[in-house]
Amino acid sequence: MIARNPYVQNVRDLVRNPGEMRERHLDFPAPEHLGEGLVAVAGGTPMGIDVKLESLHEGVLASGTVRTRADGECARCLAPVSLPVEVEFAELFAYPSEEPFDHSLQGDTLDLEPVVRDAVVLALPFQPECVDGCEDLDLGPGINLITVDAPKPVDARWAALKDFPAAASDREER
Repeated sequence: MIARNPYVQNVRDLVRNPGEMRERHLDFPAPEHLGEGLVAVAGGTPMGIDVKLESLHEGVLASGTVRTRADGECARCLAPVSLPVEVEFAELFAYPSEEPFDHSLQGDTLDLEPVVRDAVVLALPFQPECVDGCEDLDLGPGINLITVDAPKPVDARWAALKDFPAAASDREER
């Protein structure tokens, strides 16, 4: 038995019937890994797609929203993160003609896969961060990558100068 591609939609009742419209809700696990950065939608992650298919004179307009989850690592602290992804898409699937189009109908079907894939991948953050923000990163004694309102360390060789009056340094500059 051949597995049915969940992205392929039959639009036989819409083809060449301008003004007709259908709404569909699709729920299925992502058939493939989407994304290559610090966060990505793993294959098998649940996806929800609300799509509106509208018949036009030029073809079938597919517009809708994709909802899923991307998992990966925070760019600052490398802690695991899970981010909700909600992105809209709209694409015209043109009737076959001599003019080149990005997407066209294949008979009575259209394939949403490239449209959904591009929308999801482009919505993923390039440098994801923890949802609550990263806390101080303590990497061991004396190593702290994020210092907020922390006193600056004083080099022991210059410690004696901290008590030196600032007025004396102003006189030397003149």
